[in-house]
Amino acid sequence: MARVIWTFSPERVDTPDATALRRDYYDEVASRYWKRPATAAEVDEGVTDDGAGLLDPPTGDFRVARFGGEPAGCGGVLLLDGGRAELTRVYLRPAFRGRGGAGLLLDALEDAARALGARRTVLNTRLDLVEARTVYVRHGYAEIPAYRTGPYMEVWYGKEL
Repeated sequence: MARVIWTFSPERVDTPDATALRRDYYDEVASRYWKRPATAAEVDEGVTDDGAGLLDPPTGDFRVARFGGEPAGCGGVLLLDGGRAELTRVYLRPAFRGRGGAGLLLDALEDAARALGARRTVLNTRLDLVEARTVYVRHGYAEIPAYRTGPYMEVWYGKEL
């Protein structure tokens, strides 16, 4: 029986797979926030000019996670000041959750952060994204003071690399 494996490859945010994953990410987090399904127009608006272009070198890195070759998730790293890198758009499609990919995706993003020269990773999320928060804590992230603020930022995490 063949073993299905996870792979994590750098990819531009505007490739078809990366774009579809970014749209799925936005659809899920917006729908949960609004407590109703996001419309296609709202998803379009959410991913337009969302700053994802900063996730390309030299300021960042964007990874597409594949399970058995199928696009399953994504995540980005944005280099900040003082040797910090922010993890952003960390996402696994629901059909691929529970297969060990979340921790492996975080490992890949942390490796990308190190390659950019970061010594610490930080991230922000919402309190209602309980599953994501659980994965971050399980992977060694601890709550930190806010390093930035915004309407969808309710809790902040950091980890030394």
